[in-house]
Amino acid sequence: MAFCMSGIRSFPKLWESNPYAGLRPRHSYISLFLTNCVGIRNDHRWFSLKAMSAQNTKAMNPLIARGRHLWKANEGNKKQVPLESSHLFAAGAAEKRSQRNPPNKDRAMPPVKGTIQLPKQPLNLEEWDKLKEDFKGKTNFEIWISSQMAECHSSVDVAKSLLAWVAAKNNGIVGYGVLLKYLYLCVIHQQTSEVIDVYEIMKARYKRLETGGYSLLIRGLIHSDRWREALLLLENIKKVMIPSKKNYNDCIQGALLHQDVTTAWNLYQELLDQGVSPMLETLQAFFDFGKDVKDDHYSKKLLDILLYLRNNQLYPGESFAHSIKTWFESVPGKQWKGQFTTIQESGQCLGCGKAMESIHLSPDEYEFLKTKIMRDVIDGGDQYRKTTPQELQRFENFVKSRPPFDIVIDGLNVAKMFPKARESQVLLGVVSQLAKQNLRLLVLGRKHMLTQRSRWTKDEMEKIRKQASCFFADDISEDDPFLLYATLHSGNHCKFITKDLMRDHKACLPDAKTQRLFFKWQQGHQLAIMNRFPASKITFQRILSYDTVVQTTGDSWHIPYDEDLVKRYSYEVPTKWLCLHQKHKDT
Repeated sequence: MAFCMSGIRSFPKLWESNPYAGLRPRHSYISLFLTNCVGIRNDHRWFSLKAMSAQNTKAMNPLIARGRHLWKANEGNKKQVPLESSHLFAAGAAEKRSQRNPPNKDRAMPPVKGTIQLPKQPLNLEEWDKLKEDFKGKTNFEIWISSQMAECHSSVDVAKSLLAWVAAKNNGIVGYGVLLKYLYLCVIHQQTSEVIDVYEIMKARYKRLETGGYSLLIRGLIHSDRWREALLLLENIKKVMIPSKKNYNDCIQGALLHQDVTTAWNLYQELLDQGVSPMLETLQAFFDFGKDVKDDHYSKKLLDILLYLRNNQLYPGESFAHSIKTWFESVPGKQWKGQFTTIQESGQCLGCGKAMESIHLSPDEYEFLKTKIMRDVIDGGDQYRKTTPQELQRFENFVKSRPPFDIVIDGLNVAKMFPKARESQVLLGVVSQLAKQNLRLLVLGRKHMLTQRSRWTKDEMEKIRKQASCFFADDISEDDPFLLYATLHSGNHCKFITKDLMRDHKACLPDAKTQRLFFKWQQGHQLAIMNRFPASKITFQRILSYDTVVQTTGDSWHIPYDEDLVKRYSYEVPTKWLCLHQKHKDT
């Protein structure tokens, strides 16, 4: 990203001529070598900047001066130095499955040759020289060491001494990358005065920064009395791109920190209007701030946030859930009581006894979803399926010529669930067990499954065909579109069996509402095989009876939330709930 340097005048503070390492104070041109970093390609650019005159050398950059002071000050101290967690869609289930097959620790990356130990205290010129001599890496030492210090969250004092050494050893030439890493450390350690020093330098020197620089400055400025200048930096980002959710979060946090509620809500609405999904941290900040706000309009906005979580199937973390509980209980005159609980298999809350919303779609929701799936997934074109229009038409005619099915089985997927068993034997076991229940079955497969081989026997395949309708597609075809079509065409009662979690197809859907309905339908219709016992006995996990989204009845709210110590994948749902209900005056 190019930096516009028009209108540059005297170079402030950090890169003034200095007396370090025998530099002579005189008029000269200092070439400032800037390295564009923070995720941007490694561009190198040179800028010719005129130094201050000899009379002004005493106006030393406070950053460098304090760094030099730290060397001296440190010299004398150196010597003293309810829903079962195994369920297919339950939070943490995938993590538990992965733990059964832990990654090979022998594949750990070897240590980088020539690495050195990062200093824990500020170093002087000679000590930095020695550290650079000990460095055997092939990369630029200054960039490498500043990156390592940023990654390890080194102290600002140590980084400041590095900054002073770089300036002293290079005639005042300081890389932009090194300065940005220093800014990063100042931000994470909340050294606001240092952030402002760097901000003044950058504001004077560059007409524009890359987004990484703007983002760091925004994050650092919001804690100062100059926080409104972070809003100006946000406007600069808007000139080239839509700001990130983190940019908006920082500005909203700054506004709330400084009691400017109107600006905070305006930024939040702007974020939504831009189509940017807010950070949960942002939403939590509104609830935390709301504990001290006794205003009905503010309360309504917080309830709108809960509805936003519902409509987008988002789940607060444990800390956020506590903030929601605290806010509800702080609302004067409303008598809200909150508790953390679980939901029974029947869908009844163990806390208040209320029934959760059913996992099953209403007739209108089902027809809406069916239409969307047929249009955007089944008929969505070759980018969604590997089959021919002719074969898909053959399959549609096949399905329409038969009565609705009760269960659709992804044959190849099911057959491979137990690798040590013969594939046709596994599939036959599942089909036979379900057929005994007088269920109308459809088995989807590939044509190669009909060819006699060690893992597919003709005898077992023939038994399958006697107990279920079967459709064998070309070997290059993809099963999922056929599975979705047959299940949806058969009606809302029809279930399907596959271990595929359909994430690609969900992603093809055009909006949050359709994606939420698809996942709700999937949870209520996908059968998961748990175990296979001797004599081909198959056990299935139960299907959830209740929906797992934020829900309200007016005098109650039920909010599923993520536990801190449970790793939940995107296709999983939390098992813990926050129950909020109003206590009636007569209780």
